[in-house]
Amino acid sequence: MDAADVWTGPTVGELGELAVLGHVTARLPSGSPLVGPGDDCAVVAAPDGRFVVTTDMMVHGPDFRWAWSSPEDVGWKAAATNLSDVAAMGAVPTGLVVAIAAPQDTPVAVLEGVADGFRLAVDALAPGIGVVGGDLSTSSAFTLAVTAFGDLQGRAPVLRTGARVDDVLAVAGELGAAARGLGRLFRSGVDGAGVPSATAVRANGLDEDPDVARQRRPVPPIGSGRAAARAGATAMLDLSDGLAIDGGRLARASGVTLSLDAGVVDDDVALHGGEDHGLLATFPADVVLPAGFRRLGVVVARGAADVLRAGEPVPTTGWDPYADWDGAAG
Repeated sequence: MDAADVWTGPTVGELGELAVLGHVTARLPSGSPLVGPGDDCAVVAAPDGRFVVTTDMMVHGPDFRWAWSSPEDVGWKAAATNLSDVAAMGAVPTGLVVAIAAPQDTPVAVLEGVADGFRLAVDALAPGIGVVGGDLSTSSAFTLAVTAFGDLQGRAPVLRTGARVDDVLAVAGELGAAARGLGRLFRSGVDGAGVPSATAVRANGLDEDPDVARQRRPVPPIGSGRAAARAGATAMLDLSDGLAIDGGRLARASGVTLSLDAGVVDDDVALHGGEDHGLLATFPADVVLPAGFRRLGVVVARGAADVLRAGEPVPTTGWDPYADWDGAAG
């Protein structure tokens, strides 16, 4: 379906909940839960006897703009951000629950596109899992709330609290791509009044920009989470808000300071830009980094800063949905 066509056709208010559910669930990945959609709860196996669970919201305005993202983009991103959190615990994703609140005049085709985005993301990032339940409601702002579950497969969860002095600091995934893409959207994807514009996006070639693609559809290294846990990672977290601010969270949780190697992260966008959803982890010094990870620095004793670059304190700032962001990055 053409991007413009998705905003035509019957709306959710015209069809009602039952009919909309039929349109949406038929497009979602089903996975293999013990009990799937249709009952009051899904039943998902937890062979380890434990499971990890996380939830995340995406709201039109602070988290995405329809002028800049297709419904498929939004579904993909909502799935990817939650799957990344599961991976950051060293777990393997097992299922998703999705709740959507949409304005009454939202075309059903938009929800179908969001469902297609979930299916595409699951197929690419966590094949075999499904959307095992959820809910539909109405709201003045289009809102997605996603909950993800994961299996630890007998391993201890990798927490943020385990980093130790002399551990190696490493990252899997990209740094700064999504922030550069968002910066270009804020600069070149707007009309003369500064309002997000799909016309401006097309006219300025942003649909072909690889950094804009990463802003719309991040590709977190899901398998690297399990690999890090197997390799003995001492601490790990999802880089949702940027290396500086998330690195600061890991440092404070573990009571240490992270010192970046000289020349490794010279780009301030890579340091402070968010929404790449890579994995930041620490490993004992004698561990061979698992495939997909690259060294960033070393863990040192707690000092006056959370993160150091070239020996100088780094402001622990990054993506903040409560802050005004002018899109200056990239």
